[in-house]
Amino acid sequence: MTVTQSVTDPIRVKDVFRSFGDVVAIDGVTMTVPQGALLGLIGPSGSGKTTLVRMLTGTLLPTSGEIRVLGEDPRAFRRATRERIGYVPQDFVLYPDLTASENVAFIASLFGIGWWRRRKRVRQVLELLGLWDVRDRLARDLSGGMRRRLEVACGLVHEPGVLFIDEPTAGVDPMLSREIWDEFRRLSETRTLLVTTQSVEEAELCDHVAVLHRGRVIALDTPEALRHGIWGGEVVEITTERPIDGEALRAVPGITRIRQPGPRKIILVADDAGAATPLLIEAVRAQNSGVASIDPYQPSFSEVFAAIVERAEKERAERQRVEGEAAAAGTAV
Repeated sequence: MTVTQSVTDPIRVKDVFRSFGDVVAIDGVTMTVPQGALLGLIGPSGSGKTTLVRMLTGTLLPTSGEIRVLGEDPRAFRRATRERIGYVPQDFVLYPDLTASENVAFIASLFGIGWWRRRKRVRQVLELLGLWDVRDRLARDLSGGMRRRLEVACGLVHEPGVLFIDEPTAGVDPMLSREIWDEFRRLSETRTLLVTTQSVEEAELCDHVAVLHRGRVIALDTPEALRHGIWGGEVVEITTERPIDGEALRAVPGITRIRQPGPRKIILVADDAGAATPLLIEAVRAQNSGVASIDPYQPSFSEVFAAIVERAEKERAERQRVEGEAAAAGTAV
């Protein structure tokens, strides 16, 4: 990850394991989340996202390893520290027969916020999340997107410095999902957010992304750095005037990878796209064609995620092979 670890980072995790019997849910996770960051924890169902968040909030103990949130071990949070942490679980339960403002006010009262300050905070968070105009509407009558934003409002009412949000857009349509993530980006200007999601494309909306797979963090960086790192260079898309053999472009100096999705379309990775461009144009002309366009290619984060997982699986298979050979050699001896 490009962010340097510091003792002031609000979230620090080092060599954390968590098992349930013989099942390892979290397998040696180490990561930090800096102050004021929006970190997306991306991974499929069963990858360990919720387990990790539960350990960070102190509702589940790690089997081993070290966790610090706001400088303290979640197993021994002081009351003052716990009140600086917000948690919106995937299955947050609103009270359907209470209004939006009553739901938020009730949560505020659980944190001991007095009537006068509570009234002020309820208005602040409802306005922040665009819910003030529906403050008197019963929770059961709100749309799915509004209910999810109301859940976030409940998690914010006590003014936490760190906010954990588990699967905030599950079951929410794409337009509302984007609105919710826009709110998260705005919220991260004044606090630290860790948001889990199964939606790979939502990773692009984060400051930093941690890819969780089989209980391991297999990549952790900014979305752009992950893009660049997984391909090892600058990605370029070429459209030719006539069909050509894309493999012939591999001879151009500085070209490291080539993929040809169509007879006139080639996607390639260059160490330096600017230096390679005139050489690529000449190579295309050598095949009696011309370049109709040559543009930077922005791989979708689905492609990035798939490449990261593929690389991790290859490394895992290689580890298992080496361990198997070592075990076989030991048995033979």
